[in-house]
Amino acid sequence: MSRFTLRKLGAGLLLAGLALSPVLAQAEAAWPSKPLTLIIPFPPGGGADTIGRYYADQLSSALGQPVVVDNKPGAGTAIAAEAAAKAKPDGYTLSLATAGQLTILPNLADNLRFDPETSFAPVSVVASIPNVIAVNGNLDVTDLQGLIAAAKAKPGAISYSSCGNGTLCHLSGELFKSLAGIDLLHVPYKGSAPAVTALLGGEVDVAVDTLTILAPQIQGGKVRGLALTSAQRSPLLPDVPTAAEAGLPGLETSGWFGIVLPAKTPQAIVERLNQEIGTIAKSEQTAERFGQNGITVEYTTPEEFARIIREDRVRWGKVAKESGAQID
Repeated sequence: MSRFTLRKLGAGLLLAGLALSPVLAQAEAAWPSKPLTLIIPFPPGGGADTIGRYYADQLSSALGQPVVVDNKPGAGTAIAAEAAAKAKPDGYTLSLATAGQLTILPNLADNLRFDPETSFAPVSVVASIPNVIAVNGNLDVTDLQGLIAAAKAKPGAISYSSCGNGTLCHLSGELFKSLAGIDLLHVPYKGSAPAVTALLGGEVDVAVDTLTILAPQIQGGKVRGLALTSAQRSPLLPDVPTAAEAGLPGLETSGWFGIVLPAKTPQAIVERLNQEIGTIAKSEQTAERFGQNGITVEYTTPEEFARIIREDRVRWGKVAKESGAQID
């Protein structure tokens, strides 16, 4: 487990061992009594969908009610966020929030119909995934420095796909451009699956996307992985160096995913979900399933999750401003 997990799992799970307060016990008796919905801000396929569907299945078993997945892609994940923010705060609408949605998007748009710090009740970070910079056969480059040299030779001629304007994939690409001093043409798609399909089909030359979706393509020899945006190499791609190893330190952009509820959801429900997520997070099944997909299991308290949102919003605000990035 990563930096979120080891020090936080014990503290969060301690809550589960405490005697339930009368308020929580009363809430448990009434909730949940019908199916729940989990909103995912991307189309089927890709890392976010993998994480969301796994937790939907696990929470269905834990809560004794179906958790129905509702994929709502578009507008840099704003469509999903607005739907979650407007939902009735009764515990029956959950949302898989991403780092891009709650920390990048607010820095790119002034007319959002939600506020990352006031529209939601954070429950827990559940996972994180680094991004990978990969190229297809259209580019005769074998390493990251080769890509940088090719981009400098033809400014703006090399294109890269992302999983959408305002997403972490997008801003990771912009951070890469800034650190390397190069100009790439950004081509946004509505999710990781179509973005990587574009790379495979030759519509774009480069993809900056999650390890989850790019690892199988790299393992199969369909595209070439040049660098991971993480501090350490991945067991899934042992031959792909980190960006720092490839000569570009500072490009660390592992994105987190967390479960949030609409603001004003009863605290008893927030605590119950946090407890259930903690139990899921510590299971060997979760570690194995996520590890197979290059996903790191995470777990935090609601308060820690809220702090992460505030701090990362400041961090990515600088990158968004310098890049001039915009959303659809």
